[in-house]
Amino acid sequence: MLDTSTHVTDCSSDLAAKLRDAIISGRFMPNERLIEADLANAYKVNRANVRIALAMLDQEGLVVRERNRGARVRLVTDEEALEIAEARRVIEAMVARQAAERANDRQKAALRALMARMRAAYEKQDFNSYSQRNVEMHRAIQDIAANATANRLLQTLKSQVVRLQYRAILQSGRPAKSLAEHGEIVDAICANDAPAAESAMRRHLCAVKNALRQAMQAAKQGAY
Repeated sequence: MLDTSTHVTDCSSDLAAKLRDAIISGRFMPNERLIEADLANAYKVNRANVRIALAMLDQEGLVVRERNRGARVRLVTDEEALEIAEARRVIEAMVARQAAERANDRQKAALRALMARMRAAYEKQDFNSYSQRNVEMHRAIQDIAANATANRLLQTLKSQVVRLQYRAILQSGRPAKSLAEHGEIVDAICANDAPAAESAMRRHLCAVKNALRQAMQAAKQGAY
């Protein structure tokens, strides 16, 4: 007999992942209403699946559900974004330390190869590719650390501010600095130098926070 509760949960989880990607990529914009009937029709699911998926994204801070008003994409304020960047800095510094403590030869080689791809994207001035390699690098470090709780928290934090972070990456001079910062992190992890890896990640994410703040100021002045 088919376990319908399991089927509904799996379907809702799949839908939540699709909606998460749509929000992160900008297909759904901040404060845009998410109408259950429209989503059910667009994704070929029933409204029960939509409600569960929206509840999942509400818990992640991507969606706001309001009584008698439905759901909308949550708008992250500048102040919240900077708070998220600070929380991420603390968690990822710990993750970098753990990665340095645990990295084996195969994982070190994979980090070196990814670093080479980041450098190639930078040299081609392909910042879309560079941004993607950036994401892959941080994810690879998290995989090495194998801290499931930290990884879950970071996924939620990053998904809330990913569009803002792309602005920071595009700032004049930032890609070159970012590349050097990632190189320091990779060197420390590959040397199994936990204190150096933690320090390098902390410096990198402090710079990211500063770049994010500058990008916000530029956006207010109409530079973006």
